[in-house]
Amino acid sequence: MAHDYILQMHGVTKRFPGVTALEKVDLELRSGEVLALMGENGAGKSTLMKILGGAQPPDEGTLRIDGNPVEFRHVSDSRRHGIVLVHQELMMATNLDVAGNIFLGSETCRWGMLQRRAMHTASESLLRRVGLACSPATLVGSLTPGQMQMVEIAKALSHKARILILDEPTSSLTLTESEQLFKIIGDLRRQGIAIIYISHRMEEVQRLADRVIVLRDGKRVGELQREQITQQKIVSMMVGRELTNWYPPLRPAAQYPAILEVDNLIVPGAPCPVSFVAGAGEILGFAGLVGAGRTELMQAIFGVTPPIGGVVTLNGKHFRPRSPRDAINRGIYLAPEDRKHHGLVLPMSIAQNISMPDVCNYKPFGWLHRRQEATVAKKQLNALRIKAPGVKYRVGSLSGGNQQKVVLGKWLAMQPKILILDEPTRGVDVGAKAEIYREMMELAQQGVTILMVSSEMEEILGMSDRIVVMRERRLEGILPRQQATQENIAALMTGAGKT
Repeated sequence: MAHDYILQMHGVTKRFPGVTALEKVDLELRSGEVLALMGENGAGKSTLMKILGGAQPPDEGTLRIDGNPVEFRHVSDSRRHGIVLVHQELMMATNLDVAGNIFLGSETCRWGMLQRRAMHTASESLLRRVGLACSPATLVGSLTPGQMQMVEIAKALSHKARILILDEPTSSLTLTESEQLFKIIGDLRRQGIAIIYISHRMEEVQRLADRVIVLRDGKRVGELQREQITQQKIVSMMVGRELTNWYPPLRPAAQYPAILEVDNLIVPGAPCPVSFVAGAGEILGFAGLVGAGRTELMQAIFGVTPPIGGVVTLNGKHFRPRSPRDAINRGIYLAPEDRKHHGLVLPMSIAQNISMPDVCNYKPFGWLHRRQEATVAKKQLNALRIKAPGVKYRVGSLSGGNQQKVVLGKWLAMQPKILILDEPTRGVDVGAKAEIYREMMELAQQGVTILMVSSEMEEILGMSDRIVVMRERRLEGILPRQQATQENIAALMTGAGKT
């Protein structure tokens, strides 16, 4: 019945120039319920949550809280009704302490003076609720991503949250931190707080969700009750077809001619040198726990943090990467883990982002050749199936999966020899994952060497020809295909075994 719902969104429609982001979408939510909202990147999930959070008004549709119609013109309107959004990219002031972040924007004051003691006392109670054992005086910049996530939830509870929206909450968490988050979600559910959980991780949704609502192309296409939730059903609704296997068929084990040799490379901060060889056309996976040093190693090879010793050999020629431009000039390209801050310029267009690394070749007479830039960008737009009205569309307005494809597109336009992919499918939906995997396999078949860092065990096992396992910034072992099992990788990651 209608009065059973704490929240009802009916017929919500939102249009932007050239695209309908949402079309007559309905969503209902009960107190103490975990509702998983799922869909491919660009399906409309973020737009719907921005409307619920008061960041954007709908063009059509109604919202009801406890059966009463409401209208949100600002984030503060939504918050007054107990609706709080915890973003995927944590919005923390790292120069403030925990209490300062929890009460940022809603500070306790008296006679114009901050009541620090009162805020610290209130923060201690909130931190206990989320199970975070740290002082309110702790500087947020010293916390781990998982601890920052708990501070964000504590901040939401300070607003007396009745509806908590969690957007990809485990994307930067360790397994231990994720387990702690799941425990907190269970506690909040028992307290009657409703949770909208947005994630592309199927196992989390199956574990946590009471119901699943799926969006596709801005429309609600289905709903699953808890007993109906299976990975196959969710994926089928999301992509509009059966997607029985995300990964392309593994190639037969083969010997790839050596093209990249990393010899005694000393990464700043690492306890010992790293050496490995990658073959032409090989997909070499890099596994390890958070902090194992995989990203730092890739950044050293790409010249972001130049190594302090050792050499890299490419096609028989030695060089020590001193800058990203040094690596780019040799055909080594990096798609970084944090695409928004390190891989793209969000206010610029798709075409401008794709041409940026090679912009000198678009200036034959000193002037930027816009038509050539657009032609190359359109080719990548079509090849990678980037969902956008055109190449002049602003990258910051794209979904996360399409942003990731733009990062790939700018390097593919330059015909890479070595392509480093750091967490290539983080925050990307299953349909886009399958397309990225297909593109990776095609590149490998063309002779491009791919170094892939991934924290997803299935991805590492499903895509790698060999697997390098790192632990505590050391290379712990290299597993050939026939020895690459989850148990063997886990043993090396934790120091329980060595190959």
